[in-house]
Amino acid sequence: MSEIHVLERGVHFSYSFDEMLKYHGTEYPGGVAHAFKVMERAFPLLSAKTPPERREISLVTAFGGPGGRDAFEMVTRCVTDGRLHVDKNLPEAADAIESPGGRYYFRFTYRGRSVEITIRPGHVRDEFIQLARKKDRTPEEETELAGMKREMADRLMASKAEDIYDAKVL
Repeated sequence: MSEIHVLERGVHFSYSFDEMLKYHGTEYPGGVAHAFKVMERAFPLLSAKTPPERREISLVTAFGGPGGRDAFEMVTRCVTDGRLHVDKNLPEAADAIESPGGRYYFRFTYRGRSVEITIRPGHVRDEFIQLARKKDRTPEEETELAGMKREMADRLMASKAEDIYDAKVL
């Protein structure tokens, strides 16, 4: 099982997807999976020789989902420390694929180095976006949406981050 690795004042921490999901809860497993895979893709590009110091990582994103926010917070403490900036209308995210409430665009900065992460087409299904955005869903639709979220999380976690997300060192 893969893990996300960071340091805090030189002490090594690792986080699994299951740990992140336990921290977040059950409602947005797809968002937790996106955050996991985005960090898995970005962190080696930010700090190739050692895991990055978690409290020195900042994130600007157009992805405002609570599953992602909780996973980023658990690993980096960026919410608590004020290093997370969510703006669903970031100009640089305009070409990124849409999420239910924003776009799949993430820019991490660490010790003067930045990396931009965007999802590739085909990893988020149109029917998921449509149902997630629908107002006044029926109980049956809520059950269907929950299944779609879990399916997406399972599918993302079974793939390599490099196969899902493009990365550009800025």
